[in-house]
Amino acid sequence: MQSVSFAGVGEMLAYLPEDQLLITERLRELILECLPGVKEKLSFNVPFFSIHKNVCFIWPGAIPWGKTTWEGVELGFSYGHLLHDPGEYLYHGTRKQVYSKRYHTLEEIDEEVIRHFLLESLELDELIFREKMMNRRKR
Repeated sequence: MQSVSFAGVGEMLAYLPEDQLLITERLRELILECLPGVKEKLSFNVPFFSIHKNVCFIWPGAIPWGKTTWEGVELGFSYGHLLHDPGEYLYHGTRKQVYSKRYHTLEEIDEEVIRHFLLESLELDELIFREKMMNRRKR
């Protein structure tokens, strides 16, 4: 159970310390710029972004995961295991599907790399959706 609960994204943003707010806002801008028509909703009190399914999320460390908090802001990709990442920019730890990158400063954000992952995630979301629809038609 989380110790915080927000009615919306604005309330969540107001809760963040300044350093995490700046990083979160920049990551949101990149997502909204690269993923036209993306839907943003709070889940686990953090913003998740979806087209057909969840594509990515932003998890500021000040928002607890259970009782755990951390420094920085994590950008996670729901299809991370399918993304082309030869430089291993993203981290997965023990997770099998979700890959992410944690940022501690605005300067760490490599916008070109993030745009690449966002656009590839958009393509994967569409591909997975189409495959799912084709499989339904076959039944």
